[in-house]
Amino acid sequence: MIRAQPSHLVVILASFAAALMFTLLPLPQPVAQLRPDWVALVLIYWVVALPHRVGVGTGWLAGLFQDAATGTLLGQHALGLAVVAWVVLGLHRRIRNYPVWQQAIFVLMVIALLRVLGAWVLGISGRPADFSYWLPAVSSMFVWPLIYLALRYVRRRFGVE
Repeated sequence: MIRAQPSHLVVILASFAAALMFTLLPLPQPVAQLRPDWVALVLIYWVVALPHRVGVGTGWLAGLFQDAATGTLLGQHALGLAVVAWVVLGLHRRIRNYPVWQQAIFVLMVIALLRVLGAWVLGISGRPADFSYWLPAVSSMFVWPLIYLALRYVRRRFGVE
């Protein structure tokens, strides 16, 4: 039996949709503060794996969808994810050669940059960020190996290139 392979674009979009659903998943308050930045993690993976398909524009669009879905200031996540995609795109050849634990440290730094941009936007709007605002950068670092392995499996399983 011949199985029809989904389009490469469908696989990438499905992974972003799943990340957005994980972002919107209701959690108790103490656990919600530790929620990793799922959309940024998926974006980082796809930019490293397929820099010719996923880039700054994808980050901008994913951020706009995240802004609309979470009800934040329109453009807050779009700006942050576009900058994250730009940084990762510039370093993707190096990141590929790192072991996963070193990639996780890089992810911590990139998500911290994303949080700095978000704190800047929050500060402009009059809502300063507290300590718990920075926790998703740390939790994203610990979740990165799982995201990396899961998305690498999906990419290989469906032949996304």
